[in-house]
Formats: sequence, structure tokens, C-alpha cells
Amino acid sequence: MKNKVILVVLDGLNYQVARDCMGYLNGLIEQQRATLYPIQCELPSMSRPLYECILTGIRPVESGIANNDIARLSHNDSIFSLAKSQGKVTAAAAYHWVSELYNRAPYNAVRDRVTHDETMNIQHGCFYHWDHYPDEALFLDAEHLRRTYHPDFLLIHPMNIDDTGHKFGLDSRQYRNCARGADIYLSNYIEQWLADGYQVIVTSDHGMNNDLSHGGILPEEREVPFFVIGDKFTHQQDITKTVKQTEICGLVCQLMNLDHNKPYTQELLAL
Repeated sequence: MKNKVILVVLDGLNYQVARDCMGYLNGLIEQQRATLYPIQCELPSMSRPLYECILTGIRPVESGIANNDIARLSHNDSIFSLAKSQGKVTAAAAYHWVSELYNRAPYNAVRDRVTHDETMNIQHGCFYHWDHYPDEALFLDAEHLRRTYHPDFLLIHPMNIDDTGHKFGLDSRQYRNCARGADIYLSNYIEQWLADGYQVIVTSDHGMNNDLSHGGILPEEREVPFFVIGDKFTHQQDITKTVKQTEICGLVCQLMNLDHNKPYTQELLAL
């Protein structure tokens, strides 16, 4: 069965930094085992609104999750809710705003940080509420969830790249080196994920600017990477339409053979 998906959202990762600094992922591209597409994130280029966009396919101005301070459950069908309703196993190692969107709001660390509840949209979760929570630990959390619960859909969402960008800015060695670090962590896991039947997507919610922030329309804030890895992708470089952030949800649903009405880019799929 190869209808399982791992979606990695590297928070705050700019497209050009991913292209220049992530040697392992680019090595897979050179071996024609992965493909990188540029994506322009939706607006505003902020985290919580774009988590909702990626996971539901709904733009922030339409979802009502229009800034980071709106802490409530999503009103839309998500990858998690669609998968759970159709008998799939869901899991996430992610920032606590993801728990607030799809499980319970407001987040209560004692209750929600470690979640194992079959009635929840995210049935198995390791959530964190510190922006500096180490990416290395987050990937270990995710791999524990994967090996223990064998989810059909696993979201992995580390925060260090974004946190470093807010401290040092886009054009800093610290930001670039943090991206290199995430690439190294991914190199420890991707081969096993593929061997275990997962299709892998690595992307970001938004980029970063030299004001140590994001939220606007600058190219460096909006342009993010979209790596696809696995044999269910066509790996065409010259697809005729631009990949949209609003189509990630539908793409994942299609890979998982879920019934859904989400838009997706058919040209990406070898189905």
C-alpha cells in the first residue's frame, strides 16, 4: 500500500535558501528522485493562516484565520478530518497552533501536548509551544509517532528556521545554517519513509525578510519551496500550470485515495 503521506512544513523557509542550502534534497533532485517547484504563498504571509491554507486548501481571507492571534478550531474540512472520517490514522508532530486548529482550542499544554485519542482529527500528536524547541527533537517525536502508530497521514512541522529568521533575518548565516540543519535531519529519515511506502512532500508556510519578519507581499516573504519525493509523482519540471499552495490539501487527499472536493494539480501525479 503506497497511499500514505508525510507532509513536512519547514516553518519560515524561503525558496532561494532551500534551493541554495539544502544539499541532501537537491542531491535527490540530481538523481531524479525528487523535484522542486516554487510556490507563492497566500496572503497574509503569516503562520497560522497558512497552516489552515495548506491543510484545508482555503485562503486566509476566506477561512477567517486571517492572523496569528485567531485561536479557534477550523471551520473547514482538513486533511486530518477527511482522513479520520474515512478510517485513516492521523498524526502530527507540530506547533501547538495546529492542535488548536484541528483538535481543541485553546491549547492546554498539560492536556494536549501529548495526544492519543481516536476521536480527534489528529489522533496521535506531539505538540510544542516553544519557538526554539529543537528541530532535532521534533523529528524524533515525529519518527516515534510514525513507528508506533503507523499513520496514513503524518504532519511534521519544525519551527527553528522561522525562529532564527526572526532573530537574524533572511540574509544571515544563522538562517541559512538552520536550513542546512533541517536538510541534515531529513537525510536521516527520508530513505526509510520511502521504503515504508510513504510519499513525501517538503514545503513551507511562508518565507522571511531582512526586517526579521514576514506577513506582506515581498517575493522573499511569499516564495517557498515545494519538494515532492516518491513514485506517485510525475516529477515533470515543465508542468503547464503553477503549483498553488491552496492545492496542497487536495494533492495529499488524492495521494491517500480520499473522497474529497479539494482542488489539486493533476499534472503532479502519476496516477
